[in-house]
Amino acid sequence: MTLRTMLLGAVASLALASAAHAERGADGEVKVLYWQAVSTLNPYLSSGTKDVEASSLVLEGLAGFDEKGEVFPRLAVDIPTVANGGLSADLTQITWKLKPGLLWSDGTPVTSADAKFTWEYCTHPEGGCAQAARYVGIKSIDTPDAETIVITFDAPKPNPYQAFVGGTSPILQKAQFEKCIGAAASSCNDANFAPIGTGPFKVVELKVNDVVTFEANPNYRDPAKPAFAKLTLKGGGDAAAAASAVMETGEFDYAWNTQINPDLQAQMKAGGKGVLVNGFGTLVERIEMNMTDPSPALPEGERSTVKHPHPILSDIKVRQALSMAIDRQVLVDVGYGEAGRPTCNLVPAPAMFASDNTGCLKQDIEGAKALLAEAGWADSDGDSILDKDGKKLSLLYQTSVNPVRQDFQALIKGWWNSIGVEVELKSIDASVFFGGDAGSPDTFQKFYADVEMYANNFDGTDPEPYLAGYLCAKIPGPDNQWQGENINRFCDPAYDALVAELGKTSEMDKRAELAKKLNDMLTKDSFVVVPLVDRGRLSAHSNSLGGVVLNTWDTELWNAQDWFRVK
Repeated sequence: MTLRTMLLGAVASLALASAAHAERGADGEVKVLYWQAVSTLNPYLSSGTKDVEASSLVLEGLAGFDEKGEVFPRLAVDIPTVANGGLSADLTQITWKLKPGLLWSDGTPVTSADAKFTWEYCTHPEGGCAQAARYVGIKSIDTPDAETIVITFDAPKPNPYQAFVGGTSPILQKAQFEKCIGAAASSCNDANFAPIGTGPFKVVELKVNDVVTFEANPNYRDPAKPAFAKLTLKGGGDAAAAASAVMETGEFDYAWNTQINPDLQAQMKAGGKGVLVNGFGTLVERIEMNMTDPSPALPEGERSTVKHPHPILSDIKVRQALSMAIDRQVLVDVGYGEAGRPTCNLVPAPAMFASDNTGCLKQDIEGAKALLAEAGWADSDGDSILDKDGKKLSLLYQTSVNPVRQDFQALIKGWWNSIGVEVELKSIDASVFFGGDAGSPDTFQKFYADVEMYANNFDGTDPEPYLAGYLCAKIPGPDNQWQGENINRFCDPAYDALVAELGKTSEMDKRAELAKKLNDMLTKDSFVVVPLVDRGRLSAHSNSLGGVVLNTWDTELWNAQDWFRVK
């Protein structure tokens, strides 16, 4: 540790100590900028990170994950373990105890019934819960008293810290949401746009795809927090403008996910008004291959559904060739610099779960051409576009609006053109793309394209629920309001069986082995997921904002209750 690091740590500790004795709301307003605007404040109705993160200011689980990926209690008294008697020795039951005296922001008591209701809400077959993987394997939830939650699993659960843990699995207030269960879930705008919570802030107003205004929760369990009376979360624009608003103009205090290239990073640092914070976790920029037919010629409700396999991408040789044509190191150099690493894995971390999967790291244009020829594709009319059985090898490639992503699209289009693939590019406003609106044709869940590119990650350090997102039952479609984590519509009974085995395996080395196999089934064995870049989380905060601790294992706003104004 350097002397400078020690001094900075000492200064930070003094500042934190000072902040701890401040009065709630004493520091006025804090301004946060998410260039992907918020569409809903119900994380169960959106897979979009921006919606999950914004809602985490209000909605909390029993526990969360800290900056080291370790589980810590939020609404719970402590973390149940076998040693303290909260977790049964056979791992089939976990008992959580709520902290006494917890109140919702409306002043009513938080009870175990709220947790049980949340499970019922997310697992309702007509509800279309976007986070259903967090509740897989739960047989029952019992509430012997108002502060006790007993979760019984249908088999030993080696990783019992999934339901009600992390930003993707918070507790909803039963009184507010009990009429919003099942098919009614998406239409409950009053509740979805202004949930009553236990977090440090409460919702004042959500202007969809624009701005959310929060104020300090008067019933937050720590009477001295949060330090800010008001939090304004503005959405829209792009990553570069968001970074500039903190680093150069000083208009905002915090900018999330400042996905900017190395040249811009250097330019922004010269502005002198803020700092960039970076940390590697499990965030992977990747291409998802649509295993179903998105053709607009199909009836609405049948596009991108399992009723119709994709006419081109159902062939693994085509998917593999598309992956082989990509130079991932060039993508890193152009888009991220030191904030990125080329990867072939959907699960790049923690190290024990990362597969030794490096075959995609070397670009192979000639190999890709040979593979397409082997699959029967040829240029029969001399137009440089391959065809087969009278059909052109033509793909629609979509992603969200973002300068780095548009650079990636241009580069990848060029490489795919070079192997005979015709590519149409489409970019969609990020607030819409990640919005989860069942009525929109442009969400990444609906996937009305052949391939699409985005990034997401998982809570905590265990990939089981993340990998469970690719179960056959998690495919988005009209029957579940186009919610579900299985974006590419991959369905393999062998994969489902392996996920079930992972859920029953307690020995860590064996769990790691199974997770690697699942990762490989999605990537190098089938190429339905084509990882590109292991992205470090790069965000920015002003020099005057203290208490920020970047967390790559949960939401970035995980400790907003500890933020304060540096005097």
